[in-house]
Amino acid sequence: MSTLNDLQLDALRELANIGSGTASTALSSMLGRAVDISVPTAQALPFADAVDAVGPAEKLVTGVVIGVVGDMEATVLLLLGDRDAGILCGLLGVDPDDELAPSALGEIGNIVGASYINALGAMTGLEMEPEPPQSATDMLGAVVATVLASGPDPGDVAMLLDSQLHVEGEECGLSFMLVPTPEGVDDLLNRLGVGG
Repeated sequence: MSTLNDLQLDALRELANIGSGTASTALSSMLGRAVDISVPTAQALPFADAVDAVGPAEKLVTGVVIGVVGDMEATVLLLLGDRDAGILCGLLGVDPDDELAPSALGEIGNIVGASYINALGAMTGLEMEPEPPQSATDMLGAVVATVLASGPDPGDVAMLLDSQLHVEGEECGLSFMLVPTPEGVDDLLNRLGVGG
């Protein structure tokens, strides 16, 4: 399945909004500040197109990778541009160049990623468990190649959610990519009641 209809995209967008609410609450507790996460765009794209939508292969990003096991195997990839990673580090009181920065960003990625995964499980009834996060700062192409090499065989569809985080006047962007196995996409849509 490489194209989704409007009803299926709406279901995925609604799922993203519920996950965002959960992630906002969790991040707010971690940072001790009000956090709002909006999801202006939700797309289901062929994997290569989803990567292109995030940016050029040579763009410097911090990627947080979370494997998903259980009823649906998938890989979650959160991508932060250099500027956005710096803003989040600053909110945590960590210098972006400090050796603690990847760990701090990994923890934020873990909270956001696990929130989406838990929302997905709650809405679909699928048992899904996030694995410990791994984070790396590198060029986008290298981060994606590593994800593909380490995860389950990806389906031809990646669900890409571009999110905006607002934390007390600070704003940064975050790309969230869910890459399920081919059967995972169909199972997910069937559980949401919008299967093909």
